[in-house]
Amino acid sequence: MAIEVGSKLQGKVTGITHFGAFVELSEGVTGLVHISEIADNYVKDVNDHLKLNDIVTVKVINVDKDGKIGLSIKQAVDKPADAPKPRFDKGDRGGFNRGDRGGRGGRPPAGKLSFEDKMARFLRDSEDRISSLRKQDSKRGGRGGRRD
Repeated sequence: MAIEVGSKLQGKVTGITHFGAFVELSEGVTGLVHISEIADNYVKDVNDHLKLNDIVTVKVINVDKDGKIGLSIKQAVDKPADAPKPRFDKGDRGGFNRGDRGGRGGRPPAGKLSFEDKMARFLRDSEDRISSLRKQDSKRGGRGGRRD
């Protein structure tokens, strides 16, 4: 049986490294599931998701000329077509809304503001950061603070 890109196969986890897991497919052929292809969410440690001898379904994502096989577990999972994809904004910081942090809640997202509103927001945020830095600096005695 030839291994073709796009095919879904069953395999057994035979090795785990810090960068991924080796999966043995049929006929003793082994491929690598890179750490980024294990799950849809962030994978810090492969051992949190896979164990040796686990049976997994993988999708073949590439086959190199030298015989190396790239596999994916997350692409092997069929997702419903109508499932919404997570949307990330450039200003998104860890999935928190400003209202969740007790800050200035109720502001519209940056994409729906006029240029003047964006500039006003930038100026306000910038002044907040500078004043915060100045407070920290004065607590540490920076910028010409006296030393005894």
